[in-house]
Amino acid sequence: MRLFRQLSLYMALTLGANAAAAADPALLEGLREGSMKKLVVHAEPKPVSAAAFDLADGAGTATLADYHGKVVLLNFWATWCAPCRKEMPQLEELQQEFGGEDFQVLTIATGRNSPAGIQKFFDENGINSLPRHQDPKQALAREMAVIGLPITVLLDRDGNEVARLLGDAEWNSDSAKAIVQAMIGEPSGGSTASN
Repeated sequence: MRLFRQLSLYMALTLGANAAAAADPALLEGLREGSMKKLVVHAEPKPVSAAAFDLADGAGTATLADYHGKVVLLNFWATWCAPCRKEMPQLEELQQEFGGEDFQVLTIATGRNSPAGIQKFFDENGINSLPRHQDPKQALAREMAVIGLPITVLLDRDGNEVARLLGDAEWNSDSAKAIVQAMIGEPSGGSTASN
């Protein structure tokens, strides 16, 4: 069955159906295996919040609209969250493999997380290519219905939510990588560029 799914993905990508595949809920659902089975794929893309969040190092604010044109894996987390600590290196690996013009893992610490605490967390976990953005008043998290941590939300290039996962997952798994590849329309291998 897995071979059939992978063959189906390969055929869709090689036939130039990349853009259509990225929005096809059935394809994304078919790629979910292992811990990625927790990924809830929406039948239709949903709009996201326009609330601002704080950029790392006091560099100002941004919104999710600033990432329009990229596939975004938006991860809400906190320094005190044990599952966040477990999955953050896997998100780092995903960013290093696919990050660039087409894809971004966007990590946003929500609630009370000091910049020094975030930096310490990243240093202790070997995180070098993920952003240290914050949502200190939880405005974005509230509007995005973040009910626990971690929550990871998959956004399409139009900035709409296409899927969401509550809890931690193996973001460096073959299943997660296949989902990212399907979303960005990249047949295999990923990019070595990172943001």
